[in-house]
Parts: sequence; structure tokens; C-alpha cells
Amino acid sequence: MNKAIYPGSFDPFTNGHLDIVKKSAALFDQVYVVIGVNGAKKRAFAVDSMQKAMEKTLKRLGLDNCCVCVHEGLVAEFAKNNGIQYMIRGLRNNMDYNYEENIAVVNKLINPELESIFLRAENAALSSSMVKELNSFGQDISQYVPQEILSCIQNL
Repeated sequence: MNKAIYPGSFDPFTNGHLDIVKKSAALFDQVYVVIGVNGAKKRAFAVDSMQKAMEKTLKRLGLDNCCVCVHEGLVAEFAKNNGIQYMIRGLRNNMDYNYEENIAVVNKLINPELESIFLRAENAALSSSMVKELNSFGQDISQYVPQEILSCIQNL
């Protein structure tokens, strides 16, 4: 069974993230969408609420080979402990590539069995930061996030 991990802060989970999940689900038997928790960073949206909204999104879309997990710690260790061979990362541009390539090298040092797979993002302008910024100014973000995530954000 080919397993992949798609880690991120997903603060919030966007349609760009969803695009990468869909592509990953078509390529791998099992995809772990892992919300990474970094105690040094303050989240805009609660992890448990985001996890539930992400799970509802994946269920609505029939992405049955995907699950949403929360992990505090090194992603490479999560992968090792769960028999995951591939890490998925979405790329919007060459700056993302340069950043992700360095992370891939470090992850390979921690877990030599972990291969990084880069998937091209469809909308290079879409980011969680952009969605948070627009939302903070009261702008309509419905075209940038799945409906379940929009409901989660609006109910906070």
C-alpha cells in the first residue's frame, strides 16, 4: 500500500490545499492530511474546529482514502511511525520550490525512507495568508475555501 502524508498548518484549509489533496488521493492508496501544530505559533483558527471541517469536506467529496490527523512534532517522524513513504507538498512558484527543497533534505536526514513529491498548485495566488487577510477586512472568501471551512470560520 502506497501511503502519503500531506502536512501543513491549514490555518485555514483552502481550495488550493483541497486541490493538492484531490491530486494526492488519485495517486496514493492512503493520504494522511496532517495539521501540524507548532506551539511557538499562534493559530487564527482552532485546530479541532479546522480538523472537523476538513473531515466533512473530504467526506462530502468522497475522498475515502484520505484522513485528517493532528500532529505536534516532526512530520518525518510521523511518517516513519505510520509506515508512510511519501510526503506531498504543493508548489505555487519557484520560491516555494526553493523552500520545500531545503525542507525535503532535512526530512530525508530524519527519515531516509521518506520521498518528497511536489505537486503543482492550480492557483498560484491562493494562500492561507491571503484568505486570512481578506477575511480580516470582511471580504467574501467563499471562492477560496470549501463550504465547510467557510462555515467553520464564520462560526468562530
